[in-house]
Amino acid sequence: MFGSHLPPDAYAEPLPGLVCLAALIVLTDPMASRKPAAAPVAVSDELIAPVTPGVDVCYQTFGSPDDDPLLLVMGLGGPMNWWDTDLCEQFARAGFFAIRYDNRDTGRSTHLKAKVTRSMLLRAFAGRRVRAPYSIGDLASDAFGLLDHLGLDAAHVVGVSMGGMIAQTMAVEQPKRVLSLTSIMSTTGRRSVGWQSPKLLPALIAPRSPGRAAYVEASAAMWRMIGSPGYPADHEELATRAGETYDRGFDARGVLRHMMAVLTQPDRTQRLRSLRVPTTVIHGLSDRMVHVSGGRATSSAVVGSELLLIDGMGHDMPSALYPTFVEAVRRTADRAE
Repeated sequence: MFGSHLPPDAYAEPLPGLVCLAALIVLTDPMASRKPAAAPVAVSDELIAPVTPGVDVCYQTFGSPDDDPLLLVMGLGGPMNWWDTDLCEQFARAGFFAIRYDNRDTGRSTHLKAKVTRSMLLRAFAGRRVRAPYSIGDLASDAFGLLDHLGLDAAHVVGVSMGGMIAQTMAVEQPKRVLSLTSIMSTTGRRSVGWQSPKLLPALIAPRSPGRAAYVEASAAMWRMIGSPGYPADHEELATRAGETYDRGFDARGVLRHMMAVLTQPDRTQRLRSLRVPTTVIHGLSDRMVHVSGGRATSSAVVGSELLLIDGMGHDMPSALYPTFVEAVRRTADRAE
């Protein structure tokens, strides 16, 4: 959930409405022959998997292991509960074995100790060389380790924001293990696209007051800044999710380590050009955290990709758009069959 670039002086005005580019979309019912909406969904307990040396991740599954495996990769500072349970169940009803998990430094996964200072972040933001505790590639290795633990040779992969960067990295590093790719409100790593509004940086790196109540208040304020103006979030829902996030193991220093991984990532554009994995890119036209140019650049780089631009969507996943997300992911996965 962190864009690494300042905007240029000018950019094209976004297109209105719900816009689909780079692929012809046939508007049939993509959920036909799937499970009935009312069908119960099997949900696992939260489980622990050793994925890479020194790193365990907490994960949870939805649906039947006999269905199409779908790995859900969350963004910066986001534990797996940011993949809303209702959305995960909708994925399961669409024929997926959905897997959500806590990235390292979030939730109940391993939390590391390396220190990242705000001055280091500012140097990285400015494009200066800074040593990061770990990379987007390391986070992708964690994801592959989870697939290994589950005995999955490959999976459909959906990533949001930083999770999209991880998903893209998985696809270019080991394309045979990524059956399809859906990259949501993310970017290629190229510094001239997908920039973050500079007005957000002070809020992102400002010192936070300790305690649960302070975290809940600050989190809700941030989501109001970056959320979807066309799909306003309910304050009570924001507060509830923030409380769950804090209770599952919020780590402010871990968020800084995530930021450093994002700010030091390489430009994947050239490697994405060689990708031949069915791909859909989804981006909101009102995204202040990762400018829509990042989504456009990602789709432009991947041959045959579909670009879905959503008017009124910011840097969150409004529940009103869950059917849109599920249908897009299902449509993309079906192209791999």
